[in-house]
Amino acid sequence: MSDEPVLRPAGGRGPGLERCHGSRLCVEDGALVLRARGRTRRVPLGDGGVARAVFVDAAPADAARDEPGRPGAWGEVRLQDRDGAQVARIPLGDWLPEAPALPERAVQGEQLLERTGVAGLLRTAGVRLHVARDRNDPRAGSGKGGVSLGPGPAFPLWYWCVRAVAGTLWFSAFTVVVFSDTAPGRLVLLLALTALCGPVARLVLRGWTRLRAGRRRVTVVERVTPNPAPGSGATVRFLRETEVRVQDRDLVLRDLGGQEYWFARSGPHAVTRLVKVLDGTGRPVGAELRGPGEQVRAVLPWDLWFGGAGGADGWSRLCGASGLAVSERRLSGRRTWPRGPVLGTGLLPRTGRDARRTARFPGTAAGVSSTAVMAFGNLFSVIQGVRVADTAPGAGAVAVAAGALGLVLQAVPYAVHELRGRLVLDRPAAERTPEEARR
Repeated sequence: MSDEPVLRPAGGRGPGLERCHGSRLCVEDGALVLRARGRTRRVPLGDGGVARAVFVDAAPADAARDEPGRPGAWGEVRLQDRDGAQVARIPLGDWLPEAPALPERAVQGEQLLERTGVAGLLRTAGVRLHVARDRNDPRAGSGKGGVSLGPGPAFPLWYWCVRAVAGTLWFSAFTVVVFSDTAPGRLVLLLALTALCGPVARLVLRGWTRLRAGRRRVTVVERVTPNPAPGSGATVRFLRETEVRVQDRDLVLRDLGGQEYWFARSGPHAVTRLVKVLDGTGRPVGAELRGPGEQVRAVLPWDLWFGGAGGADGWSRLCGASGLAVSERRLSGRRTWPRGPVLGTGLLPRTGRDARRTARFPGTAAGVSSTAVMAFGNLFSVIQGVRVADTAPGAGAVAVAAGALGLVLQAVPYAVHELRGRLVLDRPAAERTPEEARR
């Protein structure tokens, strides 16, 4: 890995943690180098490569649509050659660590360039950066062409390939079965087996994610877990899953859903300061993690993180291990804290149901629709297996068994997740002793 600045991707969880650990964009040997999911892509700088950059600081044309996470919603940097042809593009939302926790375009302009590290990266590369406030600005070009220098998808390629092939075969078989008076046993068998591929692939993905997580090696300097005050509403899940990790190159905030947000500890876009915030009476209300230009990157509400017995020890360990400058500031009058949307304010969901939804194994962009389609596919397999039981008993029995197995493979993980949450994880946490807090 080259020296800073090195861009870190937006926060992720589940399979998306692979991006947090491995996807980086940096400058090496006269080229922009993207490393993502085991592949490396180089974009040369200077003659024959990137000579200038244009930051298109404008919402997409469909900004009014309520679809969080749309490509380009945060704006993009278009990398052009000397003739103005687009060589590559950098989607800024993909390289803003706290992007999943903020409303789209909550950070704009030069602040966004500094937070992501793109400004420092282009300075290091010697590429002049222009800002276009309008997508029709002549300097922005058409926006077409060139490679995307993004961290890659959250889900691995093999998963998408399995789902795409199985889905295509299933839909083809489904169409024939629906519009035919009689369905051949082999076709029903194909229908059932391809429908089963979805739940099996998701289960394999869970195991693959857990296996990959166990193989990752990071150098952890200090690990600080919450030490909540009595009556703060903290749950067992919150205490088990939430933490701040000080690593050799990064400072990582992990929420109770397993999502991690990685911030650089050095370089022009690094976090630089810890600020202890006091109310008018001098009582601590929280801590701010600040970055370039004193921008607040994340907050740690005091009652949740350091309000319990031994909480001061956790604060001291965080200050010492992070190596950040530490200061205090006092709120004046009736000012609320924090001001505006910021990472860290929603780490403790209001209800157990919200917590279970947050901690559920991540789905694709289709969300619950994907699960509904898989459930329908397996149920349809059972129905068709019963339908052809007389004419093709072997195929019918296999179809019924495959459909039932698919439904079980979807229902069991969901039931285990819900029961474990209701009975154990989402119950109020017992007060921790100072010794337990230091472990």
